[in-house]
Amino acid sequence: MMHPGSRTDDAIHREREVLDACARIPEIDDAAREQALARQRTLTKPPGALGRLEELHGWMAGVRGTAMLPPPSPVIIVAAADHGVATEGVSAYPSAVTAQMVRNFVSGGAAINVLAAHAGARVLIVDAGVAADFEAPVRDAITTVKLRQATDNIAAGPAMTRAECVHLLARGIEIARELANDGADALGLGDMGIGNTTAAAALTSVFTGHRPALTVGRGTGIDDARYAVKREVVERALALQAPTPDDPIGALTALGGFEMAFLAGVAIGGAAARCAVLLDGYPTTAAALAAAALAPAAVEFMLASHRSAEPGHELALAHLGLRPLLDLDMRLGEGTGAALACSLLTAALRIPRDMATFDSAGVSRAEDALVPET
Repeated sequence: MMHPGSRTDDAIHREREVLDACARIPEIDDAAREQALARQRTLTKPPGALGRLEELHGWMAGVRGTAMLPPPSPVIIVAAADHGVATEGVSAYPSAVTAQMVRNFVSGGAAINVLAAHAGARVLIVDAGVAADFEAPVRDAITTVKLRQATDNIAAGPAMTRAECVHLLARGIEIARELANDGADALGLGDMGIGNTTAAAALTSVFTGHRPALTVGRGTGIDDARYAVKREVVERALALQAPTPDDPIGALTALGGFEMAFLAGVAIGGAAARCAVLLDGYPTTAAALAAAALAPAAVEFMLASHRSAEPGHELALAHLGLRPLLDLDMRLGEGTGAALACSLLTAALRIPRDMATFDSAGVSRAEDALVPET
């Protein structure tokens, strides 16, 4: 295994690929967005009466570069990995739950399976670093990008090597591109990994500047004693490694999870392919913070599906300038919020296609009621 900070020709090449993808992210198509909003004004309703559903149509038009869109073709990418920091006792659950939940995803028994089916979204399960060797048929039902099982403990040293981080970023970009080429136009980010809200809090502190007292939450529902341990662990990790937001890859290397590095790549690759990137909860938004630091243009392609019960999540969304669609006190992860956003996005795109216009329905507009001056 490479020592942290060491570089090989392959790692340097991979890092160049990541930066090239960041540079290829296009601008939002403002003309298409305005055409979409103009279409909304012709529909049989008062202007703005459908609120954020109208905004969603305009935003998606800008993302895709056209005003008249078919219903979305979404894929929820659930990336799973274990975290070395779990050995510090920061979670209410043992690390073995990560692999157990991956098997549950494959069997269709998790919340994300139910909500994705409701939204008409495909679920892609990715092993980015689970501490288990999966047997067939589970192994054959997942996409594997992992280099090893679990990150190292961020309270004792870097989570991964820079080469590992860059590899996972690049693989995320590649998979996003492949999905877009296969017809996906909305990529939901989902996560699974015991200890991942600890890593998310550490990354959020780096990228937003907020101290751990504000970014660390209760994750899986830990008690006061474990909560105090979790905050101390994040404070220790930040003091030991002193990462800066000016080096996003370095921050991910020091504090992130394998799944977060991969999902940051998906966010960049999705934006480069003009896909909507639907964020879920705290860990996926921490990944988005890293992606945005690498590629600020990617933020325009991101949609915050919901505000989770984790206090740091709101801080991360505010830093990105994203307003969540939903606030349901959810804190599950898995991409469940992104799946709910898919349902709303489908509704937003069906309205301008299927709803009657004032002219086609013979309905008078508000201005038709005005009495001209004599």
